[in-house]
Order: sequence, then C-alpha cells, then structure tokens
Amino acid sequence: MSVERFLFGEFEFDSGTRILMHKGRVVRLQAQPAQLLSVLLARSGRVVSREELKQAIWGEETYVDFEKGLNFCMGQVRAALRDDAARPVYIRTLPKQGYQFIAPVQSVPGDGEDSLDKTSSRIPQIPRIPRRRWIPGAVLGIVALALVAVLYLAGANARNDPKLAVLRFDAETNEPGAQTLADNLTDDVVVQLTSRSGGHYRVIGNASILRKPREERDLAAIASSLGCRYAVLGQVKSQGDKILILAHLIRLSDLTHIEVVRIERKLDDPMAVESQAASEVASRFAAKMADHPDNAASFPSARH
Repeated sequence: MSVERFLFGEFEFDSGTRILMHKGRVVRLQAQPAQLLSVLLARSGRVVSREELKQAIWGEETYVDFEKGLNFCMGQVRAALRDDAARPVYIRTLPKQGYQFIAPVQSVPGDGEDSLDKTSSRIPQIPRIPRRRWIPGAVLGIVALALVAVLYLAGANARNDPKLAVLRFDAETNEPGAQTLADNLTDDVVVQLTSRSGGHYRVIGNASILRKPREERDLAAIASSLGCRYAVLGQVKSQGDKILILAHLIRLSDLTHIEVVRIERKLDDPMAVESQAASEVASRFAAKMADHPDNAASFPSARH
C-alpha cells in the first residue's frame, strides 16, 4: 500500500499507520482525529472545507452529529500538536470556508509495511532477557524496581493534584443553535484545558453529573462525587447581533470566584467564535491553576 510520511515542525505523521510522533515519541491520537490530520496534511496549503472533511472521515452513509464530531476531532488534533486556534502555527481556521494546514510540510513516500517498521523502530522496546539469565539476584532486582514503581505511584497520588470539573455551559437565550454552540464550547474548553494542564491539575469533563441542566445542578454533589476542588461554569447570552460568553473559575469549598472571563463577539462565524473563546478561557484558567494548585488560599481574588 502506498503511503506517505509527513514531516512538519518537530512532528512526524505516518498516513499508513496513522501514528503521530513528536521528537521520536508517540503522541496518542484517536482514529477519527488522526484521519482529520491525515487529510489536512495531504492537502497542505489548501483550504479544506468542513464538507470535504465530513466526506473523508464519515462518508455518506454514516449519520452522526457532524458539527460536534468535527469540532471534537479538531480540538483533539490541536491539543496533540499543542496548537492555539487564536495564534495558529499548524492549522488555521478560515471563517465560513474551512481549515488550512499552514506549516511547511515535507512528504516522504514509502511502503506501508516498511513505514510501520521504521516508525516502530523509533519506539523504545523492552529488551527480551534470555531465560538462562533469570537468577535469584536478578529476580530481587526486579522486585526492588517494582517496589520503587509502587512507591512512586503512591507519591503521585499523595500529591493530590487538584481536579477541575468543566460543567455544561448554559445557553441563556432562545436563539436557534445557541445550545449547540454552548455544548461545542464546553467540549472545546475541556480539550484546551487538558492540553494546557502541564501536570498542575486534572480535568473532568465527561461525567454525566456535569451535563445536568442548571436547575438540577448541585455543586456540593459534584465536589463530593468527583473529588473536584475547582469547577468551570459558563453562560452564553445573545445581545442583538452579538454573543456574550461568561466563564467562571470557582473554588468549590467556599464557592469563591477565582477568575471570570468575559468575551463579547459578533456572531458572524459561530465556529471561529467558539474556537477563539475556548482558547482564551483555557489560557486564563490554566494560568490560574498553575500558580499554586495545591494552595487554594494563595489564589488572588477574581478581577471584576
């Protein structure tokens, strides 16, 4: 099978195996986001419409929530590439047109099986030890290493990195499509916050308790059931031809506002608004969480 390897920046992507690598290390990417990246790389420099991507990823016969699915895939790809939709290095969003891979790309043709072998050879492998080498001293060494690993994991748990819950953004308007925009914004904020965590916090965004309507929401139950110390709440409101997005970073122990982000945009391109808003919210909140993640009292009060 004829395939290509694409080299761009510090990354390498094999279109046959759908493996993305960064500086020789595999970057985890699900099947559909990998397909999306493959299409954009194969058409590097071209503007690829959302309809083209729909056909390439889902085809004609599959009925899915295409808009939400594509937004999720794009968020996953951007997170894997550490790309910022507001200041893109790799993928540019063109309002009402589609997406464009803008970084220089070098393509290397090759055979699918060979490409897989070459890619696999760059993944560190655990050497096989001949059976005759398994002596009591070696066994004791392995037991010691296992004990060290257990202690390390226990230490990691003891650090108790704070969990950040992202609740479903509320659409406080009757405008058609407002809740869809709010839901897509919620998903994009989860992706962006996760990609910016840097090990300072962990993000929970897919628990069913986080998707309940506002009137059924119980922050105390969320804190206790998920073990979260912080939460992100948001509202989407319409004001004429503009959209207002409010996002709140809240400490759940005393419901204190740590940070509030207010974004007002013209709603001429919902996709661009959603992407830019998610990037801004995640950037501001990730910076706050990185300051002193284990010392809630050290957070400065919210700016109004």
